[in-house]
Amino acid sequence: MSSPAADLQNVTLRYGNFTAVKDVSLSIAKGSFVTLLGPSGCGKTTILRSLAGLVTPTSGEIHIAGKRVNDVPIHQRNIGLVFQNYALFPHKTIFDNVAFGLKYRSVPKDQIAAKVKRALEIVRLPGVEKKLPSELSGGQQQRIALARAIVIEPHVLLLDEPLSALDANLREEMRIEIKTIQREVGITTLFVTHDQEEALAMSDVIVVMNHGVVEQMGSPEEVYNSPATRFVASFLGQSNLLDGTVTETAPGRATVAVDGGPKIEVAAPKSMKAGDKVTVIVRAQKITVGGTGGNVLPARIAATAYLGGTASYVLDVGKLKLQAINPIAGKVYREGEDVKISFAPGDTVLLDKDGKRIG
Repeated sequence: MSSPAADLQNVTLRYGNFTAVKDVSLSIAKGSFVTLLGPSGCGKTTILRSLAGLVTPTSGEIHIAGKRVNDVPIHQRNIGLVFQNYALFPHKTIFDNVAFGLKYRSVPKDQIAAKVKRALEIVRLPGVEKKLPSELSGGQQQRIALARAIVIEPHVLLLDEPLSALDANLREEMRIEIKTIQREVGITTLFVTHDQEEALAMSDVIVVMNHGVVEQMGSPEEVYNSPATRFVASFLGQSNLLDGTVTETAPGRATVAVDGGPKIEVAAPKSMKAGDKVTVIVRAQKITVGGTGGNVLPARIAATAYLGGTASYVLDVGKLKLQAINPIAGKVYREGEDVKISFAPGDTVLLDKDGKRIG
């Protein structure tokens, strides 16, 4: 088994009395696309900056390509770095912007030209060497920033919220483009974002962070379908969190009396017993309006949002308010309609009284 491209071992970083990152361990496999996801102030950018050498951990170790780099300056770590604001030199040509890191590595001139040409081809912008950044669009400038980062053939590419300055359509285009380039080049990438759609669409591994600690790490499917904590369930995707008490158990199943709501059947591990306080997670996409299988509950449409291919519903179920997101296959339900909603017991996840996933 090959060694990771980069890893952090029990890294903690404090600013005075404030702990920005607490005992984080993270291994980034070669060629993988790993995303640090979380709200502002959760520590994700601090981890990226510590890998880059822009901040020094209070404790713990950082390794890049098998070498401890805690005391190695940024220009000796062989990392590529792309910021939110591109950080291009406005008065330098595109060639000089992309070639900047190569010149500081004493690469021969003839090789510099070939490497710059190749990097621009990779980001689909051949022939712009003589232009200035101001002559390019925002999306094109982002590609140049990416070319400058990958031209040095870094051990790890670090992307700090690189798409947040772009409009929605361009963000989606660049999301696909970055992932395509990453796969083609095979470059190890650590991506920082607060945008859950970006994380789900682009990542091999998502690391969900909150208050300086890792809440969960796994594939997009694992993190989305099996959230490990209440925070992950609420932050990633649209979830209904139903607090209640287990009233009956059976192999692989349990009945939960939801506080202020109905009794529902859920998937449950063997360790469950009657009287346990639990939270049932049901993703909005797992609730079918007009459905007839599994848990079937009467509801009233409180609000409808038409989203093109899907519709989002706010549902009154007794004293509860639930959210459902369904593909549109003909009928769109309107506010005030009485409907049946359903979800399968197997589409639920249970959290214990401490907000941790059971089983």
